[in-house]
Amino acid sequence: MDHSPLGDDPTGGPLDGVLVADFSRVLAGPYATMMLADLGATVIKVEGPGGDDTRTWKPPVVSDPEQGDISTYYLSINRNKRSVVLDLTDPGDLAAARELARRADVVVENFRPGGAARFGLDHDSVSAGNPGVVYCSITGFGARGGAHLAGYDLLVQAVSGLMSLTGDVDGPPFRAGVAVFDVLTGLHAALAVGAALRHRERTGQGQLLETNLLSVAMSTLVNQTEAYVAAGAVGRRMGNAHPSVFPYQPMPTADGDLIVIAGNDGQFRKLATVLGDPAMAEDPRFASMSDRIGHREEIEQRLRARLATRTAQEWYDAITAAGVPCGPINTVDGGVALAEELGLDPVVRADDVAAVPTVRNPVTWSATPPSYRRSPPPLGADSAEVRAWLDQNG
Repeated sequence: MDHSPLGDDPTGGPLDGVLVADFSRVLAGPYATMMLADLGATVIKVEGPGGDDTRTWKPPVVSDPEQGDISTYYLSINRNKRSVVLDLTDPGDLAAARELARRADVVVENFRPGGAARFGLDHDSVSAGNPGVVYCSITGFGARGGAHLAGYDLLVQAVSGLMSLTGDVDGPPFRAGVAVFDVLTGLHAALAVGAALRHRERTGQGQLLETNLLSVAMSTLVNQTEAYVAAGAVGRRMGNAHPSVFPYQPMPTADGDLIVIAGNDGQFRKLATVLGDPAMAEDPRFASMSDRIGHREEIEQRLRARLATRTAQEWYDAITAAGVPCGPINTVDGGVALAEELGLDPVVRADDVAAVPTVRNPVTWSATPPSYRRSPPPLGADSAEVRAWLDQNG
């Protein structure tokens, strides 16, 4: 088993021995590198003197007697990393950054297009001295026509069409409650890095990986973008309803809303039966999903009438027992509590003294599980160690 380049014991992860130079900040890049770090990679997070922007995104915070108030946003995406402060405008620090990139197996950066080249940290410069490097560049809108555009998730939610699909029918467009395209871009980047490392293992060749928030949005709007490119159909806001599946939305009960889903004909028949309206399931007008979409209003009236006769909890118990998907609309604390109740163990703590709680990596592995070795580092916590390592092995 490979050891960490900085001498740590092996984790047993599939990326043990892989060194990642992380020149990214905010969300998409740091999320990608945290996924790699969870799987055993040694990730060195390079920060300017002011630190990653998310260190200042407060509240919420966790209070620490030594560090003061720590941004929970920062904590959510920087587990298992080392932090080194390098001022790229300082010749000595820039030389250290270039040396780190020269030694790295993977470089991840999200400079604005052209920004990395100013410091000699672009792919061409790095690969000239490190031809096997897997170099992943993340931007907002690509390095060609969108190179001048700032890559913020909210902008991409707006221009991609997601916001046009989100909100009440007659209300304004809304953004999602989290930066979905940042997270999805981070996941795509981590997947691409893993595949490129496999390619390098077979061929010895490094390569340049490029992804951007808008391209990821086009891919992950899935049925909505496909409806347009294949059929010319442009989606619209439908509140919590679904354009192609019904029922698939919150429905009122005697004391609150409940998510009710019938994703196929069998589920619809079961739902009608458990609600005490079996005739609805036998009505030929409602036989298929497309039929039910065409009679959405009539079916919804019948569903609402039946659901109003009992509480949300009573219906949840009955509908779930019938094998039909349904559930309450929880706040985040309720979601964490449900995950705990289901044995998913959503909260983990690193083994270090900080032991800050973070959210578990969502994949379980039978042979090479994720590890939780380090809490998200204070700014520059590992500067001395990393600089010494770079100097001693020059």
